[in-house]
Amino acid sequence: MVDSQSLFNDIDKHILEDERPSEYLNSLLHENKLREYPFNMLFDLTKAEQNKKYHPEGSVWNHTMMVLDEAANRKDKSESPRVFMWAALLHDIGKPSTTRVRKGKITSYNHEKVGKDMAVEFLKEFMDDEAFIKKVAALVRWHMEPLFLAKNSPSANTEQMLREVSLDELALLSICDRFGRGNMSDNKRRDEEKGIEMFVEKCRKIQKSMKK
Repeated sequence: MVDSQSLFNDIDKHILEDERPSEYLNSLLHENKLREYPFNMLFDLTKAEQNKKYHPEGSVWNHTMMVLDEAANRKDKSESPRVFMWAALLHDIGKPSTTRVRKGKITSYNHEKVGKDMAVEFLKEFMDDEAFIKKVAALVRWHMEPLFLAKNSPSANTEQMLREVSLDELALLSICDRFGRGNMSDNKRRDEEKGIEMFVEKCRKIQKSMKK
C-alpha cells in the first residue's frame, strides 16, 4: 500500500527541485507506484497514444515527461513555480478518457475541459488550498487556446481565457507544451516561439479592446 500523501509530497518536491523531474516520475512508474487512485490518472497517460504527425514521441506520458523537463528549465520565469509545475504535469490528464480514433486519426477533443475537472479532483485529494487548485486548473483548462486562436477555431474563447488565467503564465506553459515533443529541430523551435509570440500579441490587443 502506497502512502498517498507522502507520495504526493515527494512528487511536489521533485518537480520543484529537480533539473529533470521526469527521471523521478519514471522511477515511480517502473516501480508500479502510480497504480492506485488518484495517481492512476497519471498512470493512464502511458496507455494514451497520440497522432504521430504531431507527437512522434509517442504516448501522452512520454509527452508529459518532456513538457515537465522543459518546464523545470523555465520555472524561474514563472509567477508561481509550484502552480506552473503542477500545471505542466497535469496539463494533458484529460487525454486518456477523451482519446478516440476518428477516420483513422487519433483525436482527444475537449481533453482540456475534462482535464480541468480531473486536475481539481486530483489535487483536492491532498490539499484544501482552493486558490492554488483554481490556478492549476485554469492553466490546464486553457492550455489549448494558443492553438485554437491560431487556427481561428470555433473552440477559441480568448476573452474568457483572459479573465481566468495569466496570459504570461499560459504562454510559458505553451512553449513547454510545444517543445515537449520528439524531433524538435532548431527551426521548429523558432517557429513555435514565433507562434506563441503572435498569440501573446493577439491577446494583448484583445485585452485592450476588453477595457474600452
